[in-house]
Amino acid sequence: FGIASGENFVITMTNRREITEDNFSELVQGGVTLYLLQTADQTLLSATKERIDFLPHYDTLVKSGMYEYYASEGQNPLPFALAELIDNSLSATSRNTGIRSIQIKLLFDDSQGKPAVAVIDNGRGMTSKQLNNWAVYRLSKFTRQGDFESDHSGYVRPLPVPRSLNSDISYFGVGGKQAVFFVGQSARMISKPADSQDVHEFVLSKEDF
Repeated sequence: FGIASGENFVITMTNRREITEDNFSELVQGGVTLYLLQTADQTLLSATKERIDFLPHYDTLVKSGMYEYYASEGQNPLPFALAELIDNSLSATSRNTGIRSIQIKLLFDDSQGKPAVAVIDNGRGMTSKQLNNWAVYRLSKFTRQGDFESDHSGYVRPLPVPRSLNSDISYFGVGGKQAVFFVGQSARMISKPADSQDVHEFVLSKEDF
């Protein structure tokens, strides 16, 4: 901090309560912003920025897939939901050097489990971290850190290339989870990164919530 050996300073919380031996235990919970000041009532020289992490209530995710979300413009909502799911596969296969394969299967055979919509592709696959990023609500595909989709930042679709091949058919970019909970009650993502022998599986379900 560049503090001279003979200089006095205090550490306070944002309410200007000085951190002492008596209240130090309050910091164990984490998430507390601290000021390093010369005096507790010192005027701040500039505005401060604080990052806030929060976990939305699960209803925010589960109920956002209701009919009204996709029918807000008076259109049939199902194509919107399917477009969000297919968009993930378009992103995953966008750099394929060979054939891009995307299959949509509607499964109704009770012997194989509950009815399901399966979107299967031969894309690059996702690591466990990328699966984690996909699960975070309101984390846009254009701003995900450490995700293969983050390279879409600043992306402009070339005119000769059909929109349906460029992973911009979805309206929102964060709608995959809303689409899941519009169509059904859970999502199961099974993925094997192209450069790895490991298969990663992720389940997001209303029942687990």
